[in-house]
Amino acid sequence: MKLTEQHRAYWRSNLLLTFSLLSVWFLVSFVAGYYADELNRFSFMSFPLGFYIFAQGSQITFVILIGIYVLAMNYLDRKYQIGEKR
Repeated sequence: MKLTEQHRAYWRSNLLLTFSLLSVWFLVSFVAGYYADELNRFSFMSFPLGFYIFAQGSQITFVILIGIYVLAMNYLDRKYQIGEKR
């Protein structure tokens, strides 16, 4: 199957979206953990911020990232007219 320019643009958009969301995931998972001691100097809802990010904030962020991915991919499917016909 020969890829058209529309398919290539769709794939570039898909890779950019995936890279962006994985970057946010990396920041929340690993970078915030590296700076947990410094973050614990601040509090959020009477919990140390470093603890709160790992106990609640990271899970909330991951669910939000999944929602953003679903909405963005639905938008890209419609924009490039790629996907299932209903």
